[in-house]
Amino acid sequence: MIIGVLGGSFNPVHIGHMMLASYIQQFTDLDEVWLSLSPLNPLKAGSDELIPDLIRLKMLELAIGNTSGLNICDYELSMPRPSYTINTLHYLAKRYPRHNFKLIIGSDNWKIFDQWKDHEAIISEFGVIVYPRPGYPVGTIYDDGVDVVNAPMADISSTFIRKALARGWSMNYFLPQGVYDYIIKNNLYGTGS
Repeated sequence: MIIGVLGGSFNPVHIGHMMLASYIQQFTDLDEVWLSLSPLNPLKAGSDELIPDLIRLKMLELAIGNTSGLNICDYELSMPRPSYTINTLHYLAKRYPRHNFKLIIGSDNWKIFDQWKDHEAIISEFGVIVYPRPGYPVGTIYDDGVDVVNAPMADISSTFIRKALARGWSMNYFLPQGVYDYIIKNNLYGTGS
């Protein structure tokens, strides 16, 4: 099986994440997409807006439900922090030797990919799929091991969702089924103030 690994803090997971994962799983040669929950992005270290790992994991579980072709990878929650993508990919390759893994990143991250730990090893050992993000044109990529997928863009961010929730705006249509109710019920992101 060919598995795409889409990492993120998913703080919270929103419809843009789910649309992207579903599109890439259905319209590329990937058999599945695993959403890998990151406890702390080394390039975003120190974020005070990150809610606890297990709460973000629960929202991912609600978002995915029983969707065929999408799964959750929570391995990074047990890794030393900050966690590095190369370590996650090596662990997955060792644990699931019959699978081939590819990293999925946005064009915003591709612009700074040379800052990632062992970025060249990620490309050569696993491969990278780059999807477009608003404001970050992909351009032409000639690197072996890097594919570009023309996935639809949704100009939605977790930051936008958090700010809107804190202001009391309804984000029901911006979040996967069950996630909005979970956020409200648990007074997350300032909804209980």
